[in-house]
Amino acid sequence: MNIGTQHHSTMTLIRSLIIAALLSVFALAAPLSAQDDDGFEVGNELTIAALRAMEITGSAITIEQTLPNGVNYSQYIVSYVSDGNTIYGLLTVPFGEVPEGGFKAIVFNHGYIPPQYYVTTERYVSYVNTLASHGFVVFKIDMRGHGNSEGEPTGSYFSPAYTIDAIAALKSLQTLDFVDPQGIGMWGHSMAGNLVLRAMLVEPDIKAGVIWAGAVYSYDDFVRYRISDPSYTPPSNQEESPSRRRSREIIEAYGQPDLEVPYWQAVSLTNNIQYLQSPLQIHHSENDAIVNIGYSIELATVLEANNKTYEFYRYEGGGHNIDSPYFDTAILRTIIFFQTYL
Repeated sequence: MNIGTQHHSTMTLIRSLIIAALLSVFALAAPLSAQDDDGFEVGNELTIAALRAMEITGSAITIEQTLPNGVNYSQYIVSYVSDGNTIYGLLTVPFGEVPEGGFKAIVFNHGYIPPQYYVTTERYVSYVNTLASHGFVVFKIDMRGHGNSEGEPTGSYFSPAYTIDAIAALKSLQTLDFVDPQGIGMWGHSMAGNLVLRAMLVEPDIKAGVIWAGAVYSYDDFVRYRISDPSYTPPSNQEESPSRRRSREIIEAYGQPDLEVPYWQAVSLTNNIQYLQSPLQIHHSENDAIVNIGYSIELATVLEANNKTYEFYRYEGGGHNIDSPYFDTAILRTIIFFQTYL
């Protein structure tokens, strides 16, 4: 072997060793950001792909208690089954003859309320009453772990559980002969804005969505804006909840949300916006001190860039709940939107 050939062989061997060493390093690091045939090792259940692959089912709806009538509708405490858990909720049904095809319906998703203080018939009363009095079947569900609903309260941002409950509620409404199975929308406030958009990326039978003061769509927006709600902070002596433990595990595995990281790309709602098939309406107050309006501004920018059908309304006041005098305008726009698209 001449010197040139020997030099070439030596350099080839060195290059091979370097490549092998680099590959071994990448192999060791792979579980933190890579995906195998079964998905990501940590937090795969939160990815849009995993949710879209699930078969989410509902059940028959059981009347548990008859409540006093509203102005032009009856109302009940009912239950259904989601993911093996019995979930409760408030169901309103308009008086009068069922229209051809059935009543239009809305799955109504509450925002964050400390589970220990949650009561089915409290909170969002004026919202539900107004929608119900305009002829919609309204199903305000108690997310798992709230009220009498079974299961662990997980939050929405780092668990798909509430999204599953909401889609199962839609599937359960579709079993009712007085509901139009292809005329069901979703409404969500605050935390449930994340839930509603995620559900719409997964379930095409959601024909319209409305979000009030929603949060966390790209997940790197969560890094920028956070949530300024003291009720999210548990006492220092409280044991770490399963939901907080899961969010910690995910962040330990992949770092803070960053759309350069494959996992966060797979989880991001805006990064998967191509799956959105139905119209979306967004409401947000400029002076919302809990959820920054930046969340909604960035979501609207993505919807515009992807030619999605949407409406975005900003209010100079009203705070996180879009209180009066802005409430009347926001709820009227919500009603018209559902009447138009359901």
